[in-house]
Parts: sequence; structure tokens; C-alpha cells
Amino acid sequence: MSTKTLAHIRIAFLECGLLAPAALAKYGRYGNLAQEFLSTAAKDSPDALATFSLFPFDVHGAREYPDIEEIDAVIISGSKYDSFDNDPWILELVEFVRKILAQRRVRIIGICFGHQIIGRALGGDAIVGRGDNGWETSVTPLQLTSRGQEIFGRSQLKLNQMHRDIVYSCPEGTELLASSSRYEVQGLYIPERLMTFQGHPEYTADIISEVLHIRHDMGIFDDEMLSDALQRSKEPHDGYEVGRVFLKFLAGRV
Repeated sequence: MSTKTLAHIRIAFLECGLLAPAALAKYGRYGNLAQEFLSTAAKDSPDALATFSLFPFDVHGAREYPDIEEIDAVIISGSKYDSFDNDPWILELVEFVRKILAQRRVRIIGICFGHQIIGRALGGDAIVGRGDNGWETSVTPLQLTSRGQEIFGRSQLKLNQMHRDIVYSCPEGTELLASSSRYEVQGLYIPERLMTFQGHPEYTADIISEVLHIRHDMGIFDDEMLSDALQRSKEPHDGYEVGRVFLKFLAGRV
């Protein structure tokens, strides 16, 4: 009987800051969330996709980066910072993404802020900025494009959101994966190169609830916004399905 050899993927996970202190104390760093998220996605998969090792790099505080020759994939985390700022660490991150995109072996995934940074690296500074329609929060339905439907085998996804910064349009050479009623560019794709989502597939109901309460306490969200977002946070979402597709993409099966 023949056995199928699984791909083993060395993932550099770029941490673009920290969760708020209360959330950090409960859930750890973005790298901890990513490890648990991808491990659960792999475990729940109906077929074995790949094994992986995840190596976190603090690109915000320590400004540390992996050796491209020693990794197979890069995932860029979310962040509380603005992707369109010109802080030195953000400019360094944009340039690193351009180095990744200049070669063809290492694939790259962007989540929320990471999605925007990849958009900026491809399309220039003016392609990212503050959205005109305000905050998009909690479980949100996304309509998949024809390419998105081909990849996911369905017409809609629901993902947790926590953003008001956006990619305004698809950079040249990318394909749109999904749109929401509030913001159009919810995911980008280049076959064998990159995949991004504006949403947070790694956020559970508990995590999104914690972040919502923190931002309400900070005065960012008013009572009405908090109530609406908390109600939607209880709805089922497709985060782990996106995680499984991420692993398939990194293993060369998408």
C-alpha cells in the first residue's frame, strides 16, 4: 500500500504588534493565536493537508525578519497600527514583502493589516487608507467572486472583522476573492504566490468579544456599535475553513 508524503511547511509568522494588554494576558501573542488556529484547521480537515512549523518574528518591536532561504511561507498578522503610515518598521515590512514577491518559491498570506501591507507593496502607498464607511466589525458575510467560489466551493463566507483601514482597489495582477456590503476588497489572490483576507479567520467568538469590549471601554465604539457587534459575534463563522484553504495554498494544492 502506498503512502502519501505530506508537505512540511516552514512558516515565518510576522507579528505586527501586540493585542491589547487584557487580550494579550488571555490569549497570548498573535503567533500563539496563529499556531492554535492553523493546528485546529489542520486537525479538523477531512484529508491530511500538510504539517507545519511556525516561527514568530517580531517585526514591530524587535524588527526581526527571517532568512528567506530558511522558510517556505510568510504570514503577516493583524495590527492596531495603520498600514498607510510611514513609520520605519512599516516601511521595512513593505520592502520585505516586495522581496518575497520578487521570488517565486516562498508564498505569502496576509490577514487584516497584513492584507493591506501586501496591497501596499503591490499597488503603492495610495492604494491603502482609511475607509469611508467606518468600522467593519464582528461576523460579516462575504460574497465570493468566481475565483473565490472556485477555491472554496461555495458562494459566501462569514468571517470576523475588526478594521476601518482598507485596500481601495485590487493591485495590478491580483484577483479579487471576496467583497462585503461595506468594503469591496476583502481578499486578494495570485496563484502560487499570495492569498489575503481583510477579515480575521483566526479570531474566535471569545476573542472578538474581548476586543470589542476593550475598544468600547476606550471610547472607540459606542454602546450601539458594541451591542450590534456582540450580537453578530455569536453567529457561526468560517474561520477554520479559511485556515484549511491557507494550508492547502501553502502546500501547493490551491
